[in-house]
Amino acid sequence: MQKGNLFQLLQKIRLIMTRILILLCLVGILGNTACEHKKEAEHHESTFLITSPIKMDTVVFQEYVSQVHSIQHIELRALERGYLQKVFVDEGQHIKKGQLMFQIMPLIYEAEKQRASAEADFAEIEYSNTQSLADSNIVSYNELAMSRAKLAKATAELNLAKAHLGFTEIRAPFDGIMGRFQVRLGSLLDEGELLSTLSDNSKMWVYFNVPEAEYLDYASTTGLENMPEVQFKMANNKNFSHSGVIETIEADFNNETGNIAFRATFPNEKGILRHGETGNILMPVPFENALIIPQKATFEILDRKYVYVVDDSNTLRTTEITIAHEVPHLYMVSSGLKEDDKILIEGLRKVKNNQEIKYDFLDQKEILKDLNLLHAE
Repeated sequence: MQKGNLFQLLQKIRLIMTRILILLCLVGILGNTACEHKKEAEHHESTFLITSPIKMDTVVFQEYVSQVHSIQHIELRALERGYLQKVFVDEGQHIKKGQLMFQIMPLIYEAEKQRASAEADFAEIEYSNTQSLADSNIVSYNELAMSRAKLAKATAELNLAKAHLGFTEIRAPFDGIMGRFQVRLGSLLDEGELLSTLSDNSKMWVYFNVPEAEYLDYASTTGLENMPEVQFKMANNKNFSHSGVIETIEADFNNETGNIAFRATFPNEKGILRHGETGNILMPVPFENALIIPQKATFEILDRKYVYVVDDSNTLRTTEITIAHEVPHLYMVSSGLKEDDKILIEGLRKVKNNQEIKYDFLDQKEILKDLNLLHAE
């Protein structure tokens, strides 16, 4: 082989070896990087977040389904039979006490009044003449007594006719809001027929039913005479602007449901609440030294609540707990935990009982600052 060809061959071999070395170095670098990332991922996955229960005084709200009633809500009915001649108001209108609302055709009752008035005038004149004759001893006092009785009867019939005529005008007995009309202009009304309703919404009565056990709790803790003010959650899930006062508790329990009815009174100056409205009463219930944990830290097995407690050897122990009350994102625990216990709050689905873990501790006060991020797993 010639020297020139041999030199070219050596150059090619050297170039190939250089490229192989470069590739090996790149593979080594990438391998080391991947290992480092894997180690970091493994370290990250194996480090869990834990916290401890927090003990504090708090107030929770017990909800009760309720119904709203006007402080005065009446049915307006016809007191006499006849045609509905005039309607002076409209549905939903604010009515003042004494305001004329409906008029039933009064012609017959006006005629009866005129007849009774004439008979009363005649009886009065007859009595006056009999009185003069009796004073002159021309007629006996018995005849005078009969004349007096006739006058009294005529006067009574006149008052009755006036009352019947007055019944043809239906006026508001109090300030209120007119309900839906059940009849229309010109309708023939029977005595007692429903015309509409009238509601006084200046204050509202909200009724709600309390189970017997909770009633006894209230009676033994706060006392029925010192019930706290309550809130009313409306159908749009917003609280009414004013608090209510529990003024009345019914005398008897409902034997079918085991509940007893409470009545709370709410001011209603703006007229937002209306008769028949529904919502929920929020009854404040204080808890002293309540042991609180995030709902996120719990899991269920056969309808029982559990948490993972980290022991002194950093090992997870499945622990059953009893929930005293539930509030958004949090549970109040009545048994199963102590204030100094450490519980797992993240990665509950990635671990198992008796597993040793590494962890970072997070004070629950920091968790309480951002409850909206907590959701039970």
